[in-house]
Amino acid sequence: MDEHRIATLIESLLEQPSETAWLEFKENDSNPESIGKYISALSNAARLEDKPFAYMLWGIRDTDHGITGTTFSTTSARHKGQPLEHWLTQFVSPSLNFTFRSVDYHGIHLTLLEIPACESMPTEFDRIAYIRIGSATPKLSDHSGKLKALWGKIQSHAWESGTALAFIDTERVLDILDYPEYFRQTAQPTPDGKYRILEKLHADGLVQRDAGDNWNITNLGAILYARELKNFPPPIQRKSIRFIAYDGNGRMSPVRYRMEGSRGYATDFPAFIDRIHDAMQHHERIDRVRRVSQYSFPEIAIRELVANALIHQDMTIRGSGPLVEMFNDRIEVTNPGVPLITPERFLDFPPRSRNEALAALMRRMRYCEEQGTGIDKVIQAVESHHLPAPDFRTEGDAVRIVLYGPRKFADMTPEERIRACYQHAAFLHVNGKRMKNASLRERLGIDLRNAAQASSVISQTLKADLIRSADPAHPRAGYLPYWA
Repeated sequence: MDEHRIATLIESLLEQPSETAWLEFKENDSNPESIGKYISALSNAARLEDKPFAYMLWGIRDTDHGITGTTFSTTSARHKGQPLEHWLTQFVSPSLNFTFRSVDYHGIHLTLLEIPACESMPTEFDRIAYIRIGSATPKLSDHSGKLKALWGKIQSHAWESGTALAFIDTERVLDILDYPEYFRQTAQPTPDGKYRILEKLHADGLVQRDAGDNWNITNLGAILYARELKNFPPPIQRKSIRFIAYDGNGRMSPVRYRMEGSRGYATDFPAFIDRIHDAMQHHERIDRVRRVSQYSFPEIAIRELVANALIHQDMTIRGSGPLVEMFNDRIEVTNPGVPLITPERFLDFPPRSRNEALAALMRRMRYCEEQGTGIDKVIQAVESHHLPAPDFRTEGDAVRIVLYGPRKFADMTPEERIRACYQHAAFLHVNGKRMKNASLRERLGIDLRNAAQASSVISQTLKADLIRSADPAHPRAGYLPYWA
């Protein structure tokens, strides 16, 4: 925090009409246990009040905000033989990056303590969580209403609302973020005046107000609309999406094309999908009198899978972003994070995302399907092109989806046939239908003369406990996925 921001922040704190749940003024009170309780109480109160930080400011009279100065300084304060700040860190949990700063404010010594709002759970001091009620700091457990409300705030707080860059003036915000693209993609007219533009960005959670006339760019704003990801700290930079096309079927094959996104997802997404499309192998067929190009992979499936990788990744995993790899026989889309839903239930479970605001904006921009229909579109496209069933799987702390190129039924492995049968039964069920021998024959491109092949696949899938008979007493009633 530079000197200009500190001065501006102190001025904005002094302008508060009174102490708030997230702000405490002191003159010289430096009792270590009291400060520890305040850290817990103010951190929890800040989350309840939707503030990214809470503050304690020494050298201010709380009755009239008179600037008295203070003798309290953490550079010399010690407790139990340790520097005060070090002692406090041992008793505050979860670990919290609170910061003391000595300030020369117009020649008067003040001490500022900046306390981040709690994130994953209430902040505790010495194993007890406190809360701010009026000027008191009682135990949080004694106020069940506050405790319930706080957990609600914690559960709704996401990586997206975190701060990517702090204390940025208006000109710099509009320099860093591609705001014209935001208005174009969300079909809104660009407002007149910089302040009105920022108000719109603020309404969608892309920026937040900071001290004075300055702003914070949120993680959501940075990851979606950064003109250059390199303008942001490494956790954002390293979330860029990458594309590698190999000239072969393995990662040891020569690389024929490589691309790494340098801008925000919303800005880069259309060009990224175009690059994948351009790198795809295709063949030509004659449609009556015209020559038509046909690509190995359905574009809508690729578009949806890439969008899902962006939306559902675990943004808290550092140094890793979504990766798209194209081989001659398949495309693999990998995104960091263990899935919130078991992969075999992607098709039917209500969608859950770690990044709800990101998902909502991507849908508004029509970069992905409406909530809950994306995987349906992938399966539908794969089936209509008679491709092998995609493979949804967890690998370590990542999700990998494999989309296979064209392959005849005779060339599919038993596992691929069983997976196709299960997905076909699930897809029909969520669309109000039942799988039968005839529908599976069509799905797998099996000629009517070879209907026994479809029956064999159904039998193997039944043995794998992935499907069941809709009515055991009536074999022609069809089949359902095991969970139906």
